[in-house]
Amino acid sequence: MTTTTPSRGPVAGLALQVVLLATLFVTLGLTPEGLLSGAVYGLALFAFLATGLQRAAMAKLGPANTVTLARAILVGGVTALVVTSFSHPVSTPALVAIAGVALALDGVDGQVARRTGSTSALGARFDMEIDAFLILVLSVYAGDRFGWWTVALGAYRYLFVAASWALPWLNAALPPKFSRKVVAALQGVVLAVATAHLLPYTVTTAALAVAFLSLTWSFGRDTGWLYRAGRVREAARVRWSAPGQAALVS
Repeated sequence: MTTTTPSRGPVAGLALQVVLLATLFVTLGLTPEGLLSGAVYGLALFAFLATGLQRAAMAKLGPANTVTLARAILVGGVTALVVTSFSHPVSTPALVAIAGVALALDGVDGQVARRTGSTSALGARFDMEIDAFLILVLSVYAGDRFGWWTVALGAYRYLFVAASWALPWLNAALPPKFSRKVVAALQGVVLAVATAHLLPYTVTTAALAVAFLSLTWSFGRDTGWLYRAGRVREAARVRWSAPGQAALVS
């Protein structure tokens, strides 16, 4: 039986997360709640990544996952700043800069993985989870300023996952869709604009509404496809398990 040496990546990531939080605490005045939220996020990130690497029997993060880890650490800083903003003003330029870099690096890890031949199921899942959580945090920040309905932009994906626990047919693989990538990118762009306060309030609210409608359409279309595919699979299962089918096949 072979064993895999634990990767130092999660430990290094946790250490860098602490450094970033300490820097933000000293320079931007994180509240205790903001600091705590960032710390909890960092510990959860460490646990998720360490467990994933162990299950995948990977001894190293690899270049692509290292890029994703850098993005993940920035998301921890965004989380701490957003929680701080609920009770204390935060630097909008700093928040936009950190979130903007995390959003801009989205896709870079995928390119690195393809160019270095280091694509993996863990890397894809890691990238997806960081994207989803960043959108959730930014939607919460927008919700405190433009109405809490905007939190749906970040909550949709988690509600979908929760629904899949009760409806297993939602777990089936979806066919690739370019429009799905466009809708996902739109959420990040609109939330970044809302965070930066670049546009008038009414224009930003309208943009958030468009992002919400496009996301609703995307999830609705995918749910409908999964439902129909599930019905087809169930009908095939019933047909082939009917009496006499085994004898017919043999």
